[in-house]
Amino acid sequence: MSSLYTRSKEYTRSRKAQSDSPPSSPSPIAKTLRHERLSRLEAATNPITSDSSYSDRASSRSSAYSRRENRLAALSSRAEEESNRDYKKLYESALSENQKLKSKLQEAQLELADIKAKLEKAAQQKQEKTSDRSSMLEMEKREKRALERKLSEMEEEMKILTELKSDNQRLKDENGALIRVISKLSK
Repeated sequence: MSSLYTRSKEYTRSRKAQSDSPPSSPSPIAKTLRHERLSRLEAATNPITSDSSYSDRASSRSSAYSRRENRLAALSSRAEEESNRDYKKLYESALSENQKLKSKLQEAQLELADIKAKLEKAAQQKQEKTSDRSSMLEMEKREKRALERKLSEMEEEMKILTELKSDNQRLKDENGALIRVISKLSK
C-alpha cells in the first residue's frame, strides 16, 4: 500500500506543475486527450477494491474506445464534407459554363442561318436582275465576298464551339465520375 501512496503523490505533484504553466488554448482534440489521460490517471491512483469486477474495467475500456471512435468519426465527416463542397462547386461551375456555351452556340447557329438566308437571297437577286449587270455584279460580288468571309468566320466559331462543347461534356463526365467516387467513399 505504501508504494501506491507514494506514487499517487508523485502524480499529483506533476499535475500541479503542469497546471502552473500558462494555458496555450489547446484544440478540442487535445482537451479530450487530456481529459482521457486525467481520468486514466485518477483510475490508476484509486486503489482497486475487491468489489470492482472485470466487467467494470471492461466497460470503462469500451467507453474509452467509443469516445475515440466518435472523435475519429467526427474528424472524417468534417473532411468528407469539405471535399463534397469542393466537388459540388466545381460541378456547378461546369454546369453554368455549359449553359453559357450552349446559349452562345444557339446564337451562332441562328446567325449562321441568317447569313445563309442572306446569301441565298443575294443569289436569287442575281438571277432575277439582268439589267445593269455590270454594276450589280460588282456589288453582288462584294456582298458575296463579305458574306463568305462572315460565313467562314462563323464556321470557325462553330468548330470552336463544338470543341468547347465536347470539352464541357468531358468535364461533366469527369465530375459525374468524381461524384460517384465520393458517394461510394462516403458509404
